[in-house]
Amino acid sequence: MENYFSSDFKLGVLGGGQLGRMLLSETQKLDIHTCVLDSSKEAPCAPYCNEFFLGDLLNYDDVYEFGKKVEVLTIEIEHVNIEALYKLEEEGVKVYPQPSVIATIQHKGKQKDFYKEKNIPTSPHQRFNSLKELKAASLNDFPFVWKSAQFGYDGMGVKIVRNVADIQNLPDTECITEKLIPFKNELAVIVARNADGKVKTYPVVEMEFHPEANQVEYVICPARIDDKVADKARLVAMEVAKAFEHVGLLAVEMFQTENDEIIVNEVAPRTHNSGHYSIEASYTSQFEQHLRTILNLPLGNTDSKLAGIMVNLVGADGYEGNVIYKNITDILEIEGVTPHIYGKKITKPFRKMGHVTIVNKDIKVARKTAELVKNTVKVISK
Repeated sequence: MENYFSSDFKLGVLGGGQLGRMLLSETQKLDIHTCVLDSSKEAPCAPYCNEFFLGDLLNYDDVYEFGKKVEVLTIEIEHVNIEALYKLEEEGVKVYPQPSVIATIQHKGKQKDFYKEKNIPTSPHQRFNSLKELKAASLNDFPFVWKSAQFGYDGMGVKIVRNVADIQNLPDTECITEKLIPFKNELAVIVARNADGKVKTYPVVEMEFHPEANQVEYVICPARIDDKVADKARLVAMEVAKAFEHVGLLAVEMFQTENDEIIVNEVAPRTHNSGHYSIEASYTSQFEQHLRTILNLPLGNTDSKLAGIMVNLVGADGYEGNVIYKNITDILEIEGVTPHIYGKKITKPFRKMGHVTIVNKDIKVARKTAELVKNTVKVISK
């Protein structure tokens, strides 16, 4: 453990986006030397890491050569070259989360098969190798959920199929279909696990989604649900983490059904949008906790100091170009409001450009303030 705090130790991060940038704020507190690999020289992480490397996260050689430069390698996004990670792990680099975990999670078909194999509650599903194969199945149990097997992100690659005509317009790619389960709430629990097997969970959060973009608009902590349902959600999340035996953070997204059952939707093996509130609202932010897990340090306190709500700042529809955050100074006058701007220079419709955390002793007051923030700040272009 002490080697992580020596002058020659290097931590590698695959992906230089906003999640990596927020992680770097924690590595700087411990003076940990960081190396980042990303495909864009304008990646949000680029100005803040010790060493920045340009490369393709899906290219074997780029990932392998980068990984050889560090002692511990982690990810900011799960869309990375798995074969390179296996090779690095074989050669002694500590890769967290483990390549086997990432390989299962980055493919939605394998992920759903894993839940079924481990008796984890989830919706029934089918796998298809192509649109032709999907059409040949003559599915008629409408509506159902269609998901691209790989590379879906922030609501992309997910569609509700309501009739045969909708099937005709789907992309020709490997995919899964899921039974559409009526639900009351979309919930999430972040589970932290270090290499010693120590595990902690964050409180259950409630997620409200944008009706058009199918991406999270608000994250509310604690979730406004019955304590028994919250306990059940945390137990299911722990069950998922135990099954994966991962090292790092695991964000478990779930549905609370109309009968108050908890079923797993999908997971992310990294810091996650559902945990951004923790920077201001928790004793230990998810980013500090991720660092603690991959360096096998004692896990931090996951309790909340105050109720917290996260509001995503996304590009306004109809705007694309050099970004302007309109009215950002107005929300700085509101008590308990903290904006986080991700450093992306170009805005596009519904592109995540930042988030705002609202903390308050009263969750109702925080939610009302969150609505005000959402209606005040506009992410537009010049």
